[in-house]
Amino acid sequence: MENNYKSGFIAIIGRPNVGKSTFMNKVIGQKIAIMSDKPQTTRNKIQGVLTQSDAQFIFIDTPGIHKPKHRLGDFMVKIAENTLNEVDAVLFMINADEGYGRGDQFIMDRLERVKSPVFLVVNKIDLVHPDKLLPLIELYKEKYDFEEIIPISALQGNNVTHLLEVLKNHLPEGPQFYPADQVTDHPERFIISELIREKVLHLTREEVPHSIAVVIENIEKRESNAIFIQAVIVTERKSQKGILIGKQGSMLKNIGKEARKDIEALLGSKVYLELWVKVQKDWRNKQSQLFEYGFRQDEY
Repeated sequence: MENNYKSGFIAIIGRPNVGKSTFMNKVIGQKIAIMSDKPQTTRNKIQGVLTQSDAQFIFIDTPGIHKPKHRLGDFMVKIAENTLNEVDAVLFMINADEGYGRGDQFIMDRLERVKSPVFLVVNKIDLVHPDKLLPLIELYKEKYDFEEIIPISALQGNNVTHLLEVLKNHLPEGPQFYPADQVTDHPERFIISELIREKVLHLTREEVPHSIAVVIENIEKRESNAIFIQAVIVTERKSQKGILIGKQGSMLKNIGKEARKDIEALLGSKVYLELWVKVQKDWRNKQSQLFEYGFRQDEY
């Protein structure tokens, strides 16, 4: 390892649905954060680790900052705000296609208290004409004194390498915190539950909102080297349970089929996945349920 090795923690923050998880997965090179076109997909801090020969980046994909509507929302916003005080740099990501909004000002007001360098990352530039980009950048320049402003397309990878080089220049010298082959600090059980939840959000579309949680009941490796996973999808209403199961179990079967592909890619083994659906009324407002499903606010 070089003597001037650099390492640091970088928070990715922004309004819901600006592409934070897409950016994380592009940089890390594999799926560790779930992607959905529905807002507020990320619920916990997802730490993604990128190791290079001369630097290690530890990215924290925070839940989108928004006005909370329930205890789960309170939890998500508290994580995002607390993260800003723990890192060496902050990436404030915006959606070039949506432009400035009150939610951005809400975040920038909180960034005023941050001592680490803050970079404005203008994402989804592939969706806008270049002529619209400069006025947008000038608008944000007037509202906050950013360290640098970097336009990217996380989906296509445009300018992502340049962003990493800029970040590296601002990271402090430090140790390699994680082994070179480790891409996240989350246990496999958490990633598996997130991959299942992603498929639920994708396949049920608007029919089932964000009132679901996925709980891994059992993971077992058997003699055939196949991995057997049993998981429960928790939802708040009986009507949603019917949608999740589908006619003759068709929806649940499709969720399992799609999730299994990603889980097999993650684990490098054949996977047998069993899914059930359980109704837990109003679980997002119950502290005991939030704790049971992994949302432990006291840790933050």
